[in-house]
Amino acid sequence: MSPSDIRAAAITLAARRLSGAQGPLLADAQAPQTLADALAIQQAVSGLLNDAIGGWKCGLPDGDKTVAAPIYATSIHSSHTAAPCPVWLRDGAVRVEPELAFVFDGGLPLRAEPYTEAEIRAAITRVHLALELIDSRYQPLPKPSFLQSLADGLVNQGLQLGPQVERDAAFAATTLPLVLNQGEREETLAGVHPAGDPLAPLYWLQGFLAARGEAILPGQVVITGSYAGVLTLAPDSEATLRYGELGQLSACFSAR
Repeated sequence: MSPSDIRAAAITLAARRLSGAQGPLLADAQAPQTLADALAIQQAVSGLLNDAIGGWKCGLPDGDKTVAAPIYATSIHSSHTAAPCPVWLRDGAVRVEPELAFVFDGGLPLRAEPYTEAEIRAAITRVHLALELIDSRYQPLPKPSFLQSLADGLVNQGLQLGPQVERDAAFAATTLPLVLNQGEREETLAGVHPAGDPLAPLYWLQGFLAARGEAILPGQVVITGSYAGVLTLAPDSEATLRYGELGQLSACFSAR
């Protein structure tokens, strides 16, 4: 893709992200054809938004798929605040994914020598229960290709951070039974981390970012995969989600 086509695609996706609008897939010259195209559009979107990168979502690479996308600082919310978390609603509902959020208060500065897994673990200062906030800048149909989704930030619209939990227990949470309550709804889910190890995608992400000259910055948060896929919640009604023995997150969402 030419730089002008990358920028044109990024302008389209950034405008939709800011307005909450959904539109058709990127077409013709603006549609990413390669992984490099999609990542270039993703980075160009970040450059257009007046927002810092507050964190990352990631997963282990799957064949030729690279699973990494920024989470913007103003879209990261705390469940400790009394106000409902603002989200873009789709069909009157909120879509979330239950995650663990790993916080690097001191970051992981770039250096010539690769970090060991032990060093990366040591740099994680806090772990929080979290809900990834899910939304796409594309219309539901036709379904976007992986490259189109990657260019758009892998359906992320933000992150709801819940309470801090015990770090070592979170590191070991390969499975995490979940209990969701909202109104009269109660649902039990057999939570399983998609990578088998909640830290494995994080180790990969640090190397991926370093290879393109980026560091995990102080205060950034990393999520590494949903324990139960996408959950649909009603707005304007408190929902609670228990993450096994780790703890419980309570949240309420309202339309932006």
